[in-house]
Amino acid sequence: MNAVHAIRMSALLAAAAWLCACSTPGHDAKPTELPLPAQWIHAGGSAEIASQWWLQFDDPQLHRLIEEALRSNLDLRQAVARLDEARATARAQHGSEWPQVAFTAGGERMQSINVVTGRPYIQTVHQEEFQAAYEVDLFGRVAALSAAADASSVAFEATRDAVELSVTTAVAATYVNLLSLDAQLDQARQTLVTRERTVQLNRSRERTGYGSTLETAQAEAEMYATAQTIPLLELARQRQELALNVLLGRPPGPIERNPALLEAPQHTLPSAGVPSQLLRRRPDLVALEYQLVAADEQFAASRAQLLPSVQLGVALGRASSSVLPPGAPYTIWSVGGSVLAPLFTGGRLRALADASGSRRDQVLIAYERAVLNAFAEVETQLYAYDRLHEQTLQAVEQRRATAESLRVSHRRFEQGYGSFLDELLAQRNLFTVDLQLIQLRADRLNTELAVIKALGGGWKTE
Repeated sequence: MNAVHAIRMSALLAAAAWLCACSTPGHDAKPTELPLPAQWIHAGGSAEIASQWWLQFDDPQLHRLIEEALRSNLDLRQAVARLDEARATARAQHGSEWPQVAFTAGGERMQSINVVTGRPYIQTVHQEEFQAAYEVDLFGRVAALSAAADASSVAFEATRDAVELSVTTAVAATYVNLLSLDAQLDQARQTLVTRERTVQLNRSRERTGYGSTLETAQAEAEMYATAQTIPLLELARQRQELALNVLLGRPPGPIERNPALLEAPQHTLPSAGVPSQLLRRRPDLVALEYQLVAADEQFAASRAQLLPSVQLGVALGRASSSVLPPGAPYTIWSVGGSVLAPLFTGGRLRALADASGSRRDQVLIAYERAVLNAFAEVETQLYAYDRLHEQTLQAVEQRRATAESLRVSHRRFEQGYGSFLDELLAQRNLFTVDLQLIQLRADRLNTELAVIKALGGGWKTE
């Protein structure tokens, strides 16, 4: 009667555990339907990605620098190492889906007391055994953990791609800034030579009585003002060289240049495509998407922790002892299973499931924010690309008008119809416009690089 009562009590406890575990906490968080735009406001996206976007600039030196960065950049190498770790973790997690087989072997020599005769004896024991254990994944916990590991691996792969895009565009932008500073420095040095000649001319005019001390002092002031820009530009150029060397993963050293890149024609923005394609192009959004998938699977696994788990085990081996009768070693084996159903954990498992759901909500919110920021970034860069082109055209016309102003003021001064101050102002304005035009050309290239980064890659042009 006691045995029957024990069996009934065990059945009742198992049923209670089943009902308690099945009442897993719900989770109301659902992906928000983001209102995606149907078309870009200022220009189109691109349906065809150019993976090696830097080839469209047709600059061999830029190609070499980017290829070197892809091999040696430390941030990119670190991202690759993290990806390798994630892939290894995923393989390790998939291993838990299979039976775990182990082999054990041991030997022991001991002296014991015979409880019957009271005499000591020595025995040698040997035992070898194969053991196999397997968790029956009734509720998908192990499968969910494997799916989460796979999604995390894909997310790290997308993160690697995002780092690669960021590094390549940063190398190109730093290289463009370096070329811009080179051009500005050359312009400043040429202008300084002109200013020195002007000072010498005014001193000569002053000695012969055709000039004044005021005009000479004004020319000297303009010469020294131009000379001050040179060390500033040299310092900025040195900083850009150091920054580029860091991106290339090399110690400080000279960087080969191709000044013709600043004069490269402006590329036409793509006009085909829809904004929703951005969600598949940008690797940072892909990474967040798969992080969300991993968080979903982790949440499913944490809920499955509240349900019973079934473990199966098999062991087969042999054992021998010096005190056993002849015929040793003997075969030993065992077959069994167990069911573990959580009855009372003080709310720990349920709280862990809730925490996993909250982490999933955090990733979802981060994904939605990143999507909105991505669309805003694309619109901003597209508009800036268009406005900067118009500004550059206006700067070219300003440069033409300023050069004409300098020519006329110089002629008027030589003929005695104008003051030397008018010529100095025209020279100063032309120098400022020349530097501004060089910077605008660099800004145009940098904005194009920003569009490439915002769109998640380059595009193929006709």
